[in-house]
Amino acid sequence: MNTSVPADVKSDKLVIYQIFTRLFGNQNSTNKPWGSRDENGVGKFNDITSKALQELKKFGVSHVWYTGIVEHALMTDYSAFGIKKDNPQVVKGRAGSPYAIKDYYDVNPDLAVDVKNRMGEFEDLLKRSHANNLKVVIDFIPNHVARQYFSDAKPAGVQDLGEGDDTGKAFDPKNNFYYLPGQTFQVPQSVTTPEKPSENYVENPAKATGNDVFKAQPDINDWYETIKLNYGVDYLNNRRTHFDQIPSTWVKMRDILLFWAAKGVDGFRCDMAEMVPVEFWGWAIPQVKAAHPGLIFIAEIYNPQQYRNYIFTGKFDYLYDKVGLYDALRRLMEGKGSTEDITKVWQQESGDYANHMLRFLENHDEQRIASRFFAHDPWTAVPAMTLSATLHTGPLMIYFGQELGVNPTQAEGFQGEDGRTTIFDYWGIPEYQAWTNGEIGKTTRFDGGKLSQDQKELRKFYQQLNQLVNSSDAIRTGEFYDLQYVNNNGQSPGYDQHRLYSYLRHSAQQKLLIICNFDKEKTAKTTVRIPAEAWKTLQLDGAKTYSLTDIFRTKTKLKAAATAGVPVEMPPLSVLVLEIK
Repeated sequence: MNTSVPADVKSDKLVIYQIFTRLFGNQNSTNKPWGSRDENGVGKFNDITSKALQELKKFGVSHVWYTGIVEHALMTDYSAFGIKKDNPQVVKGRAGSPYAIKDYYDVNPDLAVDVKNRMGEFEDLLKRSHANNLKVVIDFIPNHVARQYFSDAKPAGVQDLGEGDDTGKAFDPKNNFYYLPGQTFQVPQSVTTPEKPSENYVENPAKATGNDVFKAQPDINDWYETIKLNYGVDYLNNRRTHFDQIPSTWVKMRDILLFWAAKGVDGFRCDMAEMVPVEFWGWAIPQVKAAHPGLIFIAEIYNPQQYRNYIFTGKFDYLYDKVGLYDALRRLMEGKGSTEDITKVWQQESGDYANHMLRFLENHDEQRIASRFFAHDPWTAVPAMTLSATLHTGPLMIYFGQELGVNPTQAEGFQGEDGRTTIFDYWGIPEYQAWTNGEIGKTTRFDGGKLSQDQKELRKFYQQLNQLVNSSDAIRTGEFYDLQYVNNNGQSPGYDQHRLYSYLRHSAQQKLLIICNFDKEKTAKTTVRIPAEAWKTLQLDGAKTYSLTDIFRTKTKLKAAATAGVPVEMPPLSVLVLEIK
């Protein structure tokens, strides 16, 4: 039987690989805390070569999310190239936050070999990506901008954000920003910078801070380096909306999306999408897609009560499944929680639109699996990652270096030591440098030549997982059937309802039984029951005996009578993906 995916079948099972662009190709291993660009080095667009992209394609990737493309505030001085220098008092880290946008129409000069040709170098990366059959996702940061936002690259005729604002009004639907008239912005008291500013930062009147803070002096833990954009919501008047006339910010932000889509970008990961009115998305996304069919929009969102709204009213293709599946799996990986939480996620949050949920275990906001703040051991992810990839037909995301067990163990600078790979500092990632296998000034091999055997095996697991989801019709296009209810009722001796999770994925071409053992110490020896109703759903005879073969890792072969259940013995942190024939 042919169980591969027919070429003409559309699937939401994308494999998105997130690259933190300025870290990807950096071969410098100095790693001085708070080090400058010249001390610690910085990766460039040109470092992401055709060879690198070919290896990612072989790894099983369909989309690359290049993080940190759009120009943001940073401490490095590019004034010699006509770029205004940022005041370090309102920049986080020497390399700056990629979410404090300084110019929506430009790219980060750090990423260019020839700063004057920085947009050309990004466009070349786009072409290289497409030539290697990879689609490109970039960030769209709609809720806030850097405090010193100023576009020097905007197209002719484009009015800049804030240009024409009435700064004497706290709120006006025609304004792009929110103001605190009569008050001057004050830098949070605890802010320290590695370099002394030539002058103190001045903002008068003060503008509201990006995380909805309407006071002149935000806290050190606020997004103090950013200012909130005004989409016509009067936050100081019970969030009253003014959408009768399309607000100026709506038009400007739609046009920014159209600008990047016209360059050939294939999708946008929309930062803190739920902090922007859903009405804006429902207005803007269809317009951008009409001009550029095939674009995808991914929402970073953390409120399950708003999931349905942002899919069906806001027109998003995919939403982060963070408060839900990620949180449930993280608890299991840490030896807490229960597999019953997985059932609750699909039943209560995303069951009828699971194809819209983007699953992951790492990204730039989350702690690395291998770190002491999370699971300590990257292999702990095997059942959780397998489940994330195969539970439903929605997309899967991997953060660069996750497949190598990246483990940050020191404070890089602004970010401190927190188990995350820094997004604010210039840095080199030793585990990733071992995979890229290059030296400063020489050709980079991208062949894993310096990886340990354990790292090679870990990467192989992720590659096999990607290949499984890319080749399996049941996983890419099929239906889902939860088996917990029939195995948690005491009729399956040895079935630990808190540590084992079993389910079916099935299409007309392929039937799979998937079992995940989340226990770190105990082997599971049990019989997984499949009820008569499930055999009917699979359109198989519930009175027959079937052959089951693990098509993923172990190649285990079993025989089982449908009425008797499937006997399995599973070591700690193991999975079975059994094809039923």
